[in-house]
Amino acid sequence: MTTRERVLAVLRGEAYDRLPLVHFGFLDATLRRWRDEGHLSEDEYRAALAGDGSAGEAVIARRLGFDANYHCHLGLQSLLRPGFEGRVIEELPGGYRKVLTGLGAIQLHHPDNQSIPAEVDHLLKTRADWEAEYLPKLRWFPERVTEVWVQTPARALPPDQVGAWLADPAREWPCLLHAGSLFGAVRDLLGVEGMSYLQADDPELFAEIIDTVADLSYRNVVLAGELGLKADIAHFWEDICFKNGPLINPRVFAERVGPHYQRIAAELRAQGYDLISLDCDGLIDALLPIWFENGINVMFPIEVGTWGSNLAAWRETYGPGLLGVGGLNKRVFSRDRAAVDAEIERLRPMIEAGGYLPCPDHRLPHDNEWSLVAYYCERMRARFG
Repeated sequence: MTTRERVLAVLRGEAYDRLPLVHFGFLDATLRRWRDEGHLSEDEYRAALAGDGSAGEAVIARRLGFDANYHCHLGLQSLLRPGFEGRVIEELPGGYRKVLTGLGAIQLHHPDNQSIPAEVDHLLKTRADWEAEYLPKLRWFPERVTEVWVQTPARALPPDQVGAWLADPAREWPCLLHAGSLFGAVRDLLGVEGMSYLQADDPELFAEIIDTVADLSYRNVVLAGELGLKADIAHFWEDICFKNGPLINPRVFAERVGPHYQRIAAELRAQGYDLISLDCDGLIDALLPIWFENGINVMFPIEVGTWGSNLAAWRETYGPGLLGVGGLNKRVFSRDRAAVDAEIERLRPMIEAGGYLPCPDHRLPHDNEWSLVAYYCERMRARFG
């Protein structure tokens, strides 16, 4: 079996010859540490910076013992196009800088920061901003689908070769179709504070922004189907929860966003997708039933976090039809072999139940030991084939 066939078999509850070992990439700081420790050459380090699914990343993954990055994807363009021109707005004391991003967010950057930059402002505040600067950048046109490249373990595929690669029955790696971001994108455009106020200050504009972003995602998915660009798993990105719960009232989310998920999921199922995956960080329990009821059946990354998300517990409520990728606590890779062994044992019942693919619940951070990641892969192969 290929890695692709194994991944699909695990999630569908079918027989497979061995458990595929997947990951979700490495932070740049992790790659730098491993280079400095001698595990990577300078050339290997630089090649790996190309990111998810790239040939450089695949070399490192194979040396550690992984089979694939779960997040190799066909990234249909569902955000601003063209984006804003990124630039430094202001230099601040202590090496900090205010930077304008392509989405119109103003972030606080520092060269030593190992986390997501803080957002201090956004250009989108009023209907005038929306209509003048954002709505034109969110218009749909076919090139959002036809000009998409795909990173593969061999090389980056140009648009005219993507269809043939997807259709190859011998293809080794699984591929996700990025079906959109129906509220995470709205959060990115407005910021958490901005989107919260807008719901009360201008509910009509709030609804219009959601509808515009969702319709763009829907039209992308439709055209991808018409062009025969059939990936293995459809995938959404949100990241709209934090450690205590969602960043939006679940009732508002169900009312405003749920129907869009239902519409796009119906189109995806008509195209033959039986696995529809969603990436959302944080404590997602209050939004999970909304996603599940509207067509999402694979949750990713199942963050262990301080709140202990667990696919087995969710299945007690929603049944075995809820599938999962993730749930491996990456913090064990900064401890010792006993911690790795205990984590594997914790995951064993879910693996044996089927419909679950273990994966580090985020990109591996800089405190993860190369030897412990390799030990995990070695023990997983010994335990699960």
